[in-house]
Amino acid sequence: MSVTGQGAQESAFLNERVPAPARAHASWDDPLASDEAPVSETTPTTQRSMIVPAREPERFGDALGASEAMRQLFATLARVAGEELSVLLEGESGVGKDVLARALHQHSRRAAGPFVVVDCGAIPPNLIESELFGHERGSFTGAESARRGVFEEATGGTLFLDEIGELPLDMQPKLLRALEQREIRPVGGRGTRPIDVRVVAATNRKLTTLAQTGGFRSDLYYRLAVVCATVPPLRDRREDVLPIARAMLRALRKDESAEIASEVEARLVAYRWPGNVRELRNVVERYAVFGDSPGLFEAIEEPPVREEDLATLTYHEAKKRVLDRFEEAYLPRVLERAGGVVTRAAELAGVARPSFYRMLERLRASDGAGTDPSSHP
Repeated sequence: MSVTGQGAQESAFLNERVPAPARAHASWDDPLASDEAPVSETTPTTQRSMIVPAREPERFGDALGASEAMRQLFATLARVAGEELSVLLEGESGVGKDVLARALHQHSRRAAGPFVVVDCGAIPPNLIESELFGHERGSFTGAESARRGVFEEATGGTLFLDEIGELPLDMQPKLLRALEQREIRPVGGRGTRPIDVRVVAATNRKLTTLAQTGGFRSDLYYRLAVVCATVPPLRDRREDVLPIARAMLRALRKDESAEIASEVEARLVAYRWPGNVRELRNVVERYAVFGDSPGLFEAIEEPPVREEDLATLTYHEAKKRVLDRFEEAYLPRVLERAGGVVTRAAELAGVARPSFYRMLERLRASDGAGTDPSSHP
């Protein structure tokens, strides 16, 4: 199969042009089977199986990378951005899968449409169907009005399913049907509604392994991973550390001549970056304000969670407890950053506005007070 690119696209990071990649030829090896798999439009390929230009682009959207692995990845994503293929991004937390997903949208034919993000791991299992497909009024306790799901919110654009590996098993057949039939049925609804979205998914888990052990449906994996791209961790591409850090610093200071002290650069390259690009950004932000001060590389301490509190609970109950604590700490802070404006807070958090409203409503219900979402446009 060959994938045809759509020409040069505008880079969102340095306002430069990303060259149109040459024609690429994909091999369709089945990662879930030991025998040769038949050719299928839903069988995944990877960036390694594609022939790329002699010099691939060193940026894709807001993502930068001079390493060979990242340049090949960028060439593959630029190649498929203009197509309607589903893309699965795999990689550790913090490597920038969300940035690449947004770049795919920006370089697609759907760039003028919405880019809607849903974190499959942050939604309680009993609400995930409503979040995806919407619900009708009275369809369950608390459903005082009808609501659209993220599939309808993303009409004409891209739906980014982050942490897809956390999607409950009982929801996976419903998502598969929506993707295959291109239609959804809201919770409590009697009829179906057509959908017009491109789906990009991301996970920090190996879905092939999960599929082989029954932890993830293989048919859904094939539907999501028409193109499967793995984002390498930052420790495996140290040549990318300094270009990314310098670009971050210059953007933060709004000074294209800003530089990092040579001794700090040496420490940046030597550090292993367990938190990947997300951790690098934290360090650069501290450096932009405080310079080479003590504690520059200290990890941000998270409040400890006592294991004895969770060990007496089931897995799902314990996970919900941890997520509730996270939302209690996170939501008020991001809302404060946004000056109390929910729309802006949702943008800062990188989630759809209805999802952010629902998180606020859950928080308010849990403490009996809290912020009234209706008071913040």
